[in-house]
Amino acid sequence: MKKTVIIGASPNPSRYAYVVAEMLSQRQVPFVPVGIKKGELFGEAILDLKEKPEISDVHTVTMYLGPQNQPEWYDYILSLKPKRIIFNPGTENSEFFELLREAGVEVSISCNLVLLSTGQF
Repeated sequence: MKKTVIIGASPNPSRYAYVVAEMLSQRQVPFVPVGIKKGELFGEAILDLKEKPEISDVHTVTMYLGPQNQPEWYDYILSLKPKRIIFNPGTENSEFFELLREAGVEVSISCNLVLLSTGQF
């Protein structure tokens, strides 16, 4: 399975990061929510982004953090050694794209919700 880290996870049901956690849970895709808001998503505690939690065997990182807030986390996200990063609408960041490509990480500019809904995840 494609273990997925949700960067920008939120316990707020009106946030897309919450909805993607719900969809991953329904499809039994392992996920790790990481954000600045405390809470739980479908049985998984939201890990504190500020603590830069170690997470092993990461396949995908899905971004729900705006580009203006990403530079602080570049090194952390790269340390997760993901195979791909999905930049959801509004999170696109050409500077980070370049760093990721140099590190051999696949960059996907798409909507994770659409990918899951259409079986393209």
